[in-house]
Amino acid sequence: MGVSGVAKKSGEQLSASSIWLWRFAQVLVWLIGFGILFCLWFFPSLGILMFWNILIPVAPLLLVIATGVWRNVCPLATTNLLPRHLGLSKRKIMTAAQLGKWNLASVILLFIIVPLRHPLFNNNGHATALLIFIMVIAGISIGLIYEWKSAWCSGLCPIHPVEKMYGQNTLLTLPNAHCSQCMNCVIPCPDSTPNINPAASSKTIYHKISGNLMVGGLPGFIWGWFHVPDKTDGIHFNSLLQTYEWPLIGLMVSLSLYLIVSKLIKRNSERLLISVFAATAVSFYYWYRIPELFGFGPFDKDGLLIDLSHQLSAWIFTTMAIAFTIFFWYWLVLRKQNKKSWIIRPEFGKKISSANYNPIHK
Repeated sequence: MGVSGVAKKSGEQLSASSIWLWRFAQVLVWLIGFGILFCLWFFPSLGILMFWNILIPVAPLLLVIATGVWRNVCPLATTNLLPRHLGLSKRKIMTAAQLGKWNLASVILLFIIVPLRHPLFNNNGHATALLIFIMVIAGISIGLIYEWKSAWCSGLCPIHPVEKMYGQNTLLTLPNAHCSQCMNCVIPCPDSTPNINPAASSKTIYHKISGNLMVGGLPGFIWGWFHVPDKTDGIHFNSLLQTYEWPLIGLMVSLSLYLIVSKLIKRNSERLLISVFAATAVSFYYWYRIPELFGFGPFDKDGLLIDLSHQLSAWIFTTMAIAFTIFFWYWLVLRKQNKKSWIIRPEFGKKISSANYNPIHK
């Protein structure tokens, strides 16, 4: 089916009833997100439990199976796209160089923010709430300037590189619950490009660097992250050194391995190599995270959801981790790529220039 066929199909699927169904889902998830943010500020212990030990552990699995669900209902996206939905955005289109820089910045932000969970965010609800609030303000600010998802959801958001890493072989292709028309604001569009991955675009040197960093660096980064304990003595030079040491060592080792192997293999095997590194990364995450959630982690009660260490045996959760690993390797590596995108591309719209910008433009 060509692009025009996809556009026609999407127009048929986005009926008024389906739009309102997605709006209901977006509002519901937004309210849940607001509830978590409220708890992070006023009931920090509960907020930390809900955000870091319930929402975040579920997210990678959702991204592997159905990235489009998250892309449609992410509460940050719902908030940050309000300027566009309300007709307040200037709707500028980014150049390839701009987008490449923002994609590289999103990967760097990911590698900066995640280690800070150990000395700060994992034990400080106010700091986590402030982090979320800063991302909301940043997203709304750039959403006032740039078209649709280009600035935040497909640009600066530090979660977006993870979406592309894990969402390479999605189960579902869903209607687009945000973009009413495709304005070609991101090329290639991560939402509507089948089997998208972090290395899918090599338009600029920034795209190449961000793709290599994400694909090659993420497995080792995750492995190293789980070898650092949470700290409660605040942020200082020594704590920062310990916080970043193992994640960065792991990142450099796996990145070096990826770059070496990518030079040795044939070009038509590159996608398989990317899938192997993606499966390794998400498998590392659940290998350590599942036992940790239930009191079998290496660092006392770090990342604890509910302590079952006195009721159940450790082998149960080791078996669960093995099962998850087998699933991810099947899903991302062994399973045939189904040529599905996260979301159906909506019909194409007419671009506007800055000179013709009208704040009440539909």
